[in-house]
Amino acid sequence: MMTGKIKLLLEMIKFEHTIFALPFAFTGAVLAANGMPPWVTLFWITVAMVGARSAAMGYNRLVDREFDAVNPRTKDRALPLGLVTPRQVIIFTAVSSLLLVAASFMLNRLAFFLSPLALAVVFFYSYTKRFTAFSHAFLGLAISLAPIGAWIAVTGRLDAPALVLGIAVLFWLVGFDVLYALQDVEFDNNAGLHSIPRLVGVRRALWISRAAHAVTVVALIVLSAVLTLGWFYLLGVIIAAGLLVYEHSLVKEDDLSKLNIAFFNMNGYLSVAIFLFTLLEVLL
Repeated sequence: MMTGKIKLLLEMIKFEHTIFALPFAFTGAVLAANGMPPWVTLFWITVAMVGARSAAMGYNRLVDREFDAVNPRTKDRALPLGLVTPRQVIIFTAVSSLLLVAASFMLNRLAFFLSPLALAVVFFYSYTKRFTAFSHAFLGLAISLAPIGAWIAVTGRLDAPALVLGIAVLFWLVGFDVLYALQDVEFDNNAGLHSIPRLVGVRRALWISRAAHAVTVVALIVLSAVLTLGWFYLLGVIIAAGLLVYEHSLVKEDDLSKLNIAFFNMNGYLSVAIFLFTLLEVLL
């Protein structure tokens, strides 16, 4: 019974999508170390990332459960269907939060002191669609804490390159979250929720998404100059830019049928590509 509930909770938060942000955290870690950090550090970074994302998603599902229950896209989630209870989700979120704090404690003092702030940011995001169309930026800020936090985990301080990488991740997230929100324009309008697609329409939202991803590529190039990174890293940036171009080619104003392919596949490939080529850069 307990195993079944845990499986439902992990399915509810789309645990497998941790791959979106985790490679960026590893990218921040290897850049901070200018090589491979100690395995124990990578272990606690991974634990912290899993805890942070699980807490964020659990909290989001909890506070959005009334909207999810009436949204055709989300009405079959575990919480609206009653497969898990609000109390179980609260316990899951609390345990995940403690996991982040404990992992941060094992890393260093600054990471530990900042862990409650990280939780505050990811929890606050869940309310932003209620009052601002720029909720995508708040989600981007939450995800950008992954590479920034990993940098702090390795060095014990916050440096400019970590912020540049954080900006790249922030706008990467904004770009694909605007695309993802295209699915819910009609529902958001009826429910009084806010998003950029609802504010400006599908066509302009597509251009805003493209512009955000252009900023991502520019920030990644700036990072190469700041840290004097070489061709392995730049090849990874070129591949990432190509994936973004392909992602946008899949989503058209009058055809959103390939949106899930663009969202799930391309962005997973992108974060992994950046990490792998960064790793090659610092090792070779």
